[in-house]
Amino acid sequence: MIIDLISDTVTRPTKGMLDAMMTAKVGDDVFKMDPTVNALQEKAAAMFGMEDALFFPSGTMANQTAIKLHTQPGDKLICDKYAHVYNYEGGGAAFNSGVTCKLIDGNRGMFTAEQLQEAVIGRADIHVPYSRLVCVENTTNKGGGACWDFSELEKLKKISKENNLAFHLDGARLFNALVAKNETPKQYGELFDTISICLSKGLGAPIGSILLGSKQHIAKALRIRKLLGGAMRQVGFLASAGIYALDNHIERLAEDHQKAKEIGAVLATAAYVTKLEPIETNIVIFYVDEKIGADTFIKKMKDKNILLTPMGEGRIRIVTHLDYTDIMHKILLKELKSF
Repeated sequence: MIIDLISDTVTRPTKGMLDAMMTAKVGDDVFKMDPTVNALQEKAAAMFGMEDALFFPSGTMANQTAIKLHTQPGDKLICDKYAHVYNYEGGGAAFNSGVTCKLIDGNRGMFTAEQLQEAVIGRADIHVPYSRLVCVENTTNKGGGACWDFSELEKLKKISKENNLAFHLDGARLFNALVAKNETPKQYGELFDTISICLSKGLGAPIGSILLGSKQHIAKALRIRKLLGGAMRQVGFLASAGIYALDNHIERLAEDHQKAKEIGAVLATAAYVTKLEPIETNIVIFYVDEKIGADTFIKKMKDKNILLTPMGEGRIRIVTHLDYTDIMHKILLKELKSF
């Protein structure tokens, strides 16, 4: 038995999801004639109370499209130093949109309204790029699945509006935050100009993300998606997995959160753990004693068929997910206790 806790992207479609995929009605999505893709986009837009939505093959492409539609080459986007759009999208902001990133030194991937205010105030002459966009990630990946406080997001929105800045949410794991904080999609739809949500992480679909926004934004996003090579044909087979995920896999995220907290409880008492980040959702990040080292710990766990992820700076990540069973959970807890 392989216990794969590298990411929540390692899941495979459930039987119900596969059945939905195999019976999906499809058409040519480039001509907007795939009925299942259209249904997914309409469903997501309605869920968030936003005007329109567009299906993408990846979250990175959805985020990069959002950046491009909100900026011009030479502009500046503002984000946390841990932000996925800066750290893990291959330098796409620079390559695709020609923008620079103003990094805020936040806490676990989250910054305050005061920090944003400081970032937007300053020189406004020809020597500095225009600030055009604020990007927020919820939950924060590199921050260990941390959830933003909604009232702080409201303050960020106010500052963004006052400074004529677009406000984008990288919501790759937004549904984890919604479940953990008992919030609703419509709350976020009212706050952000654009939102990307991922279907292939905690929700368990094999592929796909959605970008939400106004009809004007999505019309522009459709052209950018084509430019980036993201136009797809009979993709309703994949969109049906997204519909199934939204219908069946949101509430169960609480199970992943509970397992993560139980893992954290064991690590908190382990002599070899020097630091454990707070656990709110399905991501556990911890440090092991330097005498052991993160690489050695990960290798020894791999020898026991348990796969973990190094996050740099001595950090190790565990991510619970749909395919992480109760039996696997018992084995992992036993191995962590006896290490």
